[in-house]
Amino acid sequence: MPAELPINDPSSSSPSSRRVHRRPMTTSRSVIVADKVADWTIRIGGIGVIVAVFGIMAFLAQVVVPLFTGAAAGDVKTTSSVAREYPPLMNTVDEYKTLAVSVDKTGEVHAFHVKTGTRLIAPAFDLEGKTLTAFTRTLNGRDVAFGFADGTLRLGALKVGGAVSGADGMPPGLTDLGDGDFTDGRDIYTQVAGDQIRRVSVDIEIEDAQQIAPEGTAITAIDYRLGGTLERPTKSFVTVDAAGVARLSRAESRTNMLTGQTTTTLTSSELPGLPPGVPVYDVLMTDKADQVYVVDRNGVVYRYDTRNFRQPALAERTELLPSGVAVGAVRFLIGEQSLVVAGSDGSVNVYFRLQVPGSSTTDGFVLTRAHTLESHETGVIAMDASQRGKMFVTADAVGRIWLRHSTSEQVMLKLAPPNLPVRYSALSFAPRENGIVAITESGDAYAWDIDAPHPETTLNTIFGKVWYEGYPEPSYTWQSSSGTDAFEPKFSLIPLIFGTIKATVYSLLFAIPIALGAAIYTSEFVHYKVRSYVKPTMELMASLPSVVLGFIAALILAPIVETWIAAVLLAFVVVPAGLFFSAYLWQLLPGPVALRLGGVPKFSLMFVAVFVFGYAAYLAGPAFEALFFAGDLKAWANGNIGSSMPVTVLMVFPFIFMGVYIASEGYVTGVLGAILRGPNRVRAGLTDMARWVVTLVVSGVLSYGAAYALIALGLDPRGGVVDTYVQRNTLIVGFAMGFAVIPIIYTIAEDALNAVPEHLRAASLGCGATPWQTAVSVILPTAMSGVFSAIMVGMGRAVGETMIVVMAAGNTPLLDWNIFNGLRALSANIAVELPEAVRDSTLYRMLFLAALTLFIITFVVNTFAEVVRQRFRKRAAQL
Repeated sequence: MPAELPINDPSSSSPSSRRVHRRPMTTSRSVIVADKVADWTIRIGGIGVIVAVFGIMAFLAQVVVPLFTGAAAGDVKTTSSVAREYPPLMNTVDEYKTLAVSVDKTGEVHAFHVKTGTRLIAPAFDLEGKTLTAFTRTLNGRDVAFGFADGTLRLGALKVGGAVSGADGMPPGLTDLGDGDFTDGRDIYTQVAGDQIRRVSVDIEIEDAQQIAPEGTAITAIDYRLGGTLERPTKSFVTVDAAGVARLSRAESRTNMLTGQTTTTLTSSELPGLPPGVPVYDVLMTDKADQVYVVDRNGVVYRYDTRNFRQPALAERTELLPSGVAVGAVRFLIGEQSLVVAGSDGSVNVYFRLQVPGSSTTDGFVLTRAHTLESHETGVIAMDASQRGKMFVTADAVGRIWLRHSTSEQVMLKLAPPNLPVRYSALSFAPRENGIVAITESGDAYAWDIDAPHPETTLNTIFGKVWYEGYPEPSYTWQSSSGTDAFEPKFSLIPLIFGTIKATVYSLLFAIPIALGAAIYTSEFVHYKVRSYVKPTMELMASLPSVVLGFIAALILAPIVETWIAAVLLAFVVVPAGLFFSAYLWQLLPGPVALRLGGVPKFSLMFVAVFVFGYAAYLAGPAFEALFFAGDLKAWANGNIGSSMPVTVLMVFPFIFMGVYIASEGYVTGVLGAILRGPNRVRAGLTDMARWVVTLVVSGVLSYGAAYALIALGLDPRGGVVDTYVQRNTLIVGFAMGFAVIPIIYTIAEDALNAVPEHLRAASLGCGATPWQTAVSVILPTAMSGVFSAIMVGMGRAVGETMIVVMAAGNTPLLDWNIFNGLRALSANIAVELPEAVRDSTLYRMLFLAALTLFIITFVVNTFAEVVRQRFRKRAAQL
């Protein structure tokens, strides 16, 4: 134990009794407890943040994963002898997968319950004993056409559908089929939600015969479409007879509104150019009857342009299959822009009719192979297409059935009955894309329940180029909806990622120079009284809601910029140059005057200079537009008028000016340094201004030479960063988002600059460096970690911005750097489309994938930024 020290106690009578009191050298228990609590609170909070981040990622991932899980199929259901005498020509199934129906060549209709195979009574088509030689049905399986050996044709309808009624709609004495289905031997009754009864039944219609081919000449191929209006319906059909003559016919019905009498007029035209004796496999017609395709058995297609009904023309003859390969199946997909051709070699290809400049066809269109799908091991013999999308099913010669998607080129499912080999004569894809029914030549039926919720999504379709219908080549496209049932959604995220990057880049190009310049100025040059007002004002700007900024940008700023676009662009040059000029004039003031006006008056004069030179840009705008843009900037941007030389000079000038300025720094320091640091302030100011003017002149000459070289190399800014002007564009987004980002970058950067130790600043000034040299060469490098963090935080704000982009960018998912065009960012896309997305639909999950992509991009960028910041921090710590 150490000896107690004496304390200076006046009441003590002797020095030995005086002792010194010292506080105990132990930490109080309350402080230790508070420290532990704070330590664990921070630790738990940090772990909670990490858990929350990964929890968000896990939630997003579990919503997204089903996009890539493919399809699933249930157990096969087998029904024997559903068609007893003749192989079926077709089969179809109702949208509830309750009732399957087939038709044979005698007109008999065979119906059965899909789940149990129970056969039902169905009405038959009365073909009047004629020999059937051709048959077709429309995509929905409802409308049918029969062609006969005597050259006649009959149109009909096979109606397989349901009607819902109250609970009293179920008759007594029904047979229970299981799973809530009942039958009276003809219809199927099902109990559905709301104490209602759904009745699924089969009904037929058939019209009188029409003589199409010469009497006694058999019709060998036929296709049929309905069109027109409710008051004047039309029925268009194309036939090929045994003599090789193709005819396009149209039956138009008109109803007299007074008498109610309906008159039908039949008009026919022969299709020219079909070689005699051609072995016709099938004939196809588009919904508008403006295109006819005659396909022979060897894969040769004769495409007719029938827009002029009375004068059809052979537009194209092309071979779609290799020599020696026969056609196994041919069919349109929904929308009739995709033609699927399957061959006897198992190949399956999809063709688009595309407009090709300089083509030899009469209408300028050419059948082009767009998709090559995985081949069967044996020849394809049957095919059916979806009524909703681009899925279709193919069956090969041994009985394997593959579920495919045209655009994504993937095979979703590979199905087979238990007793291979079998040969199908009819194949049907359920209307809701959730079932397949196939009937063999012997009359046996096989049915599968399938689930393919997201057939159009693969990594390639989301992040790669995809060739969509109507597009001249593969492209990155986002278009989630349209006004027609035949529309195919396009879910490429690349335009949205690009739009996010584009908005961020242009907004940071606007925000970073202003924010960092302001931070350096207020930190190193401005009077402390001015700084006490400027910094809070800048921080207050960050509190403005982005929706307000977006509203102002879209409704106020965008029309003003559109009207005065030339003056706005000129202001980017005139205002900074004017401030430079004003700064050089300031150097000409006597020292005492400059010191006396160095506070608020100097700061106020800066605003006066901005206003004066901004107004000068406004006045010079028309002359600037006439000189550089041939009097009309928008027409110039479209490439209609003017030369790109002046604008190319302006675009390269800042980079060349910076290069010349840096290159001349050594000369200025060595030769003019004594003058610039001399006691004669006026002489130094004039010398510095002369240097600036010479630098401008030299940079202008070099810029002209560089622009000439770039144009000679074919690098025209039009069609790139400058192109067609639209009112709500990236320039407006850059202004508005820059206004939102500037306060963030400024505040953090200014704090970082002020945090630099004062002795570094004093040492630099003491060595003879100017305040500007001190700021650029000492303060800024030392504070670089904080400055870089400020830029990255600002970039994060720009990447995640939603409302400004939604309101001011035009929401056009484009892939170009045109500053005068719009964009669509990931965040804006989520905000716009999520309210209308059906839960668990493909669009719904794709929007969550967009959110996950944005999350990952932000995570990666922030991680990279932290690594860079740490390196800057270590370098600064060595000082």
